[in-house]
Amino acid sequence: MEHQVYVPAPASRLREALADPARVARALPGLQQDAGAAPGSGRVKVRIGSHSITYRGSLRVTARDDGSYAVDGDATEARGDGAVKLALTLRLADTDEGCEVTVTGTASAGGRVAELAPEAVESAATRLLNRFVEGLGEARPEPPEPPEQPPPVFETEVPPPSLAPEPVEEPLPEIFAEAAHARRTMIGRSAEEVDHAPPRGRYAPVPAPQTVAAGSALRWAAPAAAVALASAIVVTRALRKRR
Repeated sequence: MEHQVYVPAPASRLREALADPARVARALPGLQQDAGAAPGSGRVKVRIGSHSITYRGSLRVTARDDGSYAVDGDATEARGDGAVKLALTLRLADTDEGCEVTVTGTASAGGRVAELAPEAVESAATRLLNRFVEGLGEARPEPPEPPEQPPPVFETEVPPPSLAPEPVEEPLPEIFAEAAHARRTMIGRSAEEVDHAPPRGRYAPVPAPQTVAAGSALRWAAPAAAVALASAIVVTRALRKRR
């Protein structure tokens, strides 16, 4: 296999991506990583013609002394016994407007993919390789998580006791004082009247017989009787003298 891919990005960016397993994993199209698995491990669904095959495996990138990179991968069918192995070499070269990546190596596959047309398999492999190399040029490092900030501490300056202003008690307005005095007077008077007021209603005491009217009549009748008696005596004496 020998294939060339042009990437509109400098070779330095691709080298940084190839040195980071997490960015390599993000560049591989369709990779679904398992929870807790190492970067580059997981499942990939490959579409070949009208067929789709899901593989489970891993991909590893190693830098070589000559500036090239070795890409090794192996996977097996998620629903079958077919296996795929890759042994590729990537060489990067800067161009006027980007980077040219030359891919050489070998690949072997068995199982369902071996039963498909060779042209369809080659087209699917070329498409997958192009997207992978282009993804290396687009992959960016994840931003670092911001460090946890301690809760803010608000400092408040407290003046010393000698400098702190003394609280000033505002006088109660005169109108409020008069209202309060009147209210206290009314409350006290009401309580006093309630304490000395006789009970009312069904529990009120039965009034005593009225004797005031009879006494008054006697007081007026006695002088009148005395006057009448005196008059009678005077008339009687006068009659006797005439006789």
